[in-house]
Amino acid sequence: MNKPHWLEIAEREIGTKEITGDQDNPRIVEYAQATSLKASDDETAWCSSFVNWCMMQAGIARTNSAAARSWSTWGRSLPGPVLGCVVVLSRPPNPAQGHVAFCVGTVGADRIALLGGNQGNSVSVATYPKSRVVAYRWPTTLVVPTDLCPPYSGQQTGEASTA
Repeated sequence: MNKPHWLEIAEREIGTKEITGDQDNPRIVEYAQATSLKASDDETAWCSSFVNWCMMQAGIARTNSAAARSWSTWGRSLPGPVLGCVVVLSRPPNPAQGHVAFCVGTVGADRIALLGGNQGNSVSVATYPKSRVVAYRWPTTLVVPTDLCPPYSGQQTGEASTA
């Protein structure tokens, strides 16, 4: 199974972290420039900024929005996860809020491993309950892979957050 180019780009960013205090990580601020919000700090929720930045680097159309839920109508809907697909999650307790990241695998029957930004304040891999999945999405301009996302065999590099 081939990795989508945007997933390769995202993997190279693993370990990028927010800077605590008054300073901001310039790389995270760069991610934010891929959205219409154009945040100038690393404290603004940035999961969607990261996905937008990766898609922009790969030459794929994106939402241009800093809102995670904007991805729930982007591209085409998938019946299940495929490697590299965009995964939109709910974010309890507010159903209007969410989180967005890329699928890197499944963990058992009820969890999914996601590579994303603002997961534990960094670009990392974290696992989430599949019950929080709102949408699996794929670019309309690309053929959808036929294989479902494989079991995740790597290590979780970050903590799942409510973001």
